[in-house]
Amino acid sequence: MTELLAVITITLLAVISPGPDFAMVTRNSLLLSRRAGVLTALGVGLGVFVHVGYTLWGLGLLVRESIWLFNLLKLLGAAYLIYLGVSLLRAPAQAVDTAPQEAPQSDLAALRMGFLTNALNPKTSIFVVSLFMQVVQRDTPLEVQAGYGAFIALAHVAWFGLVALCFSSGAVRARLLAVRGVIDRAFGTLLVGFGGLLLLWRPSSS
Repeated sequence: MTELLAVITITLLAVISPGPDFAMVTRNSLLLSRRAGVLTALGVGLGVFVHVGYTLWGLGLLVRESIWLFNLLKLLGAAYLIYLGVSLLRAPAQAVDTAPQEAPQSDLAALRMGFLTNALNPKTSIFVVSLFMQVVQRDTPLEVQAGYGAFIALAHVAWFGLVALCFSSGAVRARLLAVRGVIDRAFGTLLVGFGGLLLLWRPSSS
């Protein structure tokens, strides 16, 4: 019971902390649609399953201890965030009512965006690996550990799904869509900033 409570508490605190996942879900909910935001949240959860999967297979320790592998994951994650950020910064600075009609983002594109944002984030990798190494006991049955992993992923989906619902509500969205150019640039700057911070980030040795 103590182990379960620790997993729940640490996971919830980690999930609600702001980061690239939050920025991407919020942006897609505001500027695209509620459906796009929820699918992005679902993609984030699928990305978490990637980290949980290789951790349960015993490869998480390799990611944590191998400097070159960790740096490769960090470089890919930072490059992806900076690419998304620059794409938003280069978007036309027109208001929604004067901008040309654009093709809506496909469901697969929204899902893929959330998935890659999380799956390429080494901070999520270190969080999952550290949680299983420092909180979960070695003699905990594998099916219980898999249950913990499912909870971590579903907690991400639930939280970011709620974020998507809140930021895609009519009153909030209607006001912010009028300044879409500003929103795109704000989130573009955030994503580039997250990418830059990721490049500079060094995990603690503990």
